[in-house]
Amino acid sequence: MDIDTTQPWGLAIDFAGRATITEAGHTIYVNVSDSSYNSIIAPDSISGTYAPVTVAAQFTEWGANGSAIRGSARTTIMPIGTAMVVPDQTAVQSVVAAALANFVDNTASYTALAAKWTPSNDDPGDGDGTEDPTATT
Repeated sequence: MDIDTTQPWGLAIDFAGRATITEAGHTIYVNVSDSSYNSIIAPDSISGTYAPVTVAAQFTEWGANGSAIRGSARTTIMPIGTAMVVPDQTAVQSVVAAALANFVDNTASYTALAAKWTPSNDDPGDGDGTEDPTATT
């Protein structure tokens, strides 16, 4: 992912902290948000510190019979002392890379699982959990 150096978080995000990018042939949804319950960015009234910022990336690819493989990653950026979190242009880049790596890992895991599973003669493996009345044993 190329970082847009003109943007504080390395890519253009909307007012709600969302962005959509295409990377490695996947449409990836990115979200940058703080964990406060307040709509106004201000220090917590008890601790005097600002809320951490979470950067998340996720996507889903759909296959046959409603199958889905997901890739997701998340990181939290903590404030230092009583200062606000400083935007990190590499945070989104690293989370997107981690989501892509998670997708590759999940694909390998599901492929290994599918290779081990063999439907019985009574169930054609269509995913409905019922036996095939025309099957012979």
